[in-house]
Amino acid sequence: MKTCKVPMLFLGLLLSGSMPLMPQSNPSYSPEVEARIKQVEQNLGEAVRIDDKPLVLQERMKQLRIPGVSIAVIKDHQLEWARGYGLADQESNTPVTAQTLFQAASISKSLNAVGVLRLVQDRKADLDQDINTYLRSWKFPYDSSKNKKPITLRHLLSHTAGTSVHGFRGYSAGQPVPTVIQVLNGDKPANSQPIRSLFEAGTKTQYSGGGTTITQLVVMDLTGLPYDRYAQQRVLDPLGMTNSFYTIPPPANRVTLLATGYRGNGTPVEGKYHQYPEQAAASLWTNPTELSRYIIEIQRAYAGKSDKVLTQEMARTMLTPVMQEAGLGVFNKTAGPDRYFTHGGANEGFRCLYLGSLEGGNGAVVMVNSDNGQILEEIVNSIATVYGWKEFYKPVIRRVVQVPDEILDTYVGEYELTPDFKVNIRREGHGLKAKATNQPAFDLFAEAQDKFFLKAFDAQIEFVRDSIDKISSIIMHQNGHARTARRIR
Repeated sequence: MKTCKVPMLFLGLLLSGSMPLMPQSNPSYSPEVEARIKQVEQNLGEAVRIDDKPLVLQERMKQLRIPGVSIAVIKDHQLEWARGYGLADQESNTPVTAQTLFQAASISKSLNAVGVLRLVQDRKADLDQDINTYLRSWKFPYDSSKNKKPITLRHLLSHTAGTSVHGFRGYSAGQPVPTVIQVLNGDKPANSQPIRSLFEAGTKTQYSGGGTTITQLVVMDLTGLPYDRYAQQRVLDPLGMTNSFYTIPPPANRVTLLATGYRGNGTPVEGKYHQYPEQAAASLWTNPTELSRYIIEIQRAYAGKSDKVLTQEMARTMLTPVMQEAGLGVFNKTAGPDRYFTHGGANEGFRCLYLGSLEGGNGAVVMVNSDNGQILEEIVNSIATVYGWKEFYKPVIRRVVQVPDEILDTYVGEYELTPDFKVNIRREGHGLKAKATNQPAFDLFAEAQDKFFLKAFDAQIEFVRDSIDKISSIIMHQNGHARTARRIR
């Protein structure tokens, strides 16, 4: 999550690379901009609302146990403001500033796509050639591929390759870190499964951090460089993202800028953060200010006003959907008359989100050092409202009814959608909470005795009774789809 123009640059950038960089305070802006910042802070917007009472940023951080938040707002192809809130590290009482670095998690994939497209632009690779044309130190095992249809870089960057492994858990301090080839093969000490084919390439989208990791090795094999060095030289530095890095472990002169990751209950991640050898998919450290630089440059390239990293043709290729909403390293979102390119991220102890409009030069980046990312879209919704993004934030208004405690008790249990995805319903006070596999717990609000909704996003859970009046399943409604999960306890 980066931007284009920063009010302060680090003097250390001009000095020895061994000099540690120290965090600076948040910058001040004109009275007009400060007024807009205050509006953003005081009008967070939930996807579903039950009253007109606005959410206030600092209060919301306390409610959700989020230690630190960093925000950047882009207006007319320029960084309008960037500001940090709360703490980067609670033990040392270190504040978040605009310079604090967060793990960008899967936003790493967007910058990785820029790096791969530079190779295509330089005629060192082709988006539609078999990836084994470029892989030298390892070959994709097509014996596991349905119909053996060639997998291409376009497939991998758009999650249409049919490859396995959604995401990665990373490695905590003291754990051995595998090589990229060990990750691809699922060999120890890798803690993930081998990257293989699940279905024929080009037939549908299925998110795959594993596929992105294959592109990491393509970059390394084609350039003969370590991945982090190539990314720094050909992507980050040209974008002006000079404090950002893919390097593991982090460079010594950046350690003072790193935020500590925290669990949803407020406890720190063991060792402060995990390391991700799946660099292209998950290892980027950055901040909203620098991510805004990436967004602005891609917007300008798309409009034919800059070619600092990508030509207009290549920027348009990147932002054009390959299938459904998936572009190359980005996803597409339409809100009213406007289109946006976007990506989110979720590493252990970190969550983040960015958006950039394809036209008009608007955008936003939000990063938090918490497993609870509920606040991300609430902040973006506030930014969209304050800055007049047309039809972007359209909350659903719902009415809450009271359900007796004895009825709520009958809903408590575990429900299975698939063997790998379960939903746990539990009581808390006079209400219910729902927690799905690998997701934080969300409050449920009753709109009928047997139907509840979430406020974090527009989704409903309906409880179904069997012939003897016992709860047998739930029906989950979201985005026009309904899925049934049976009760297993």
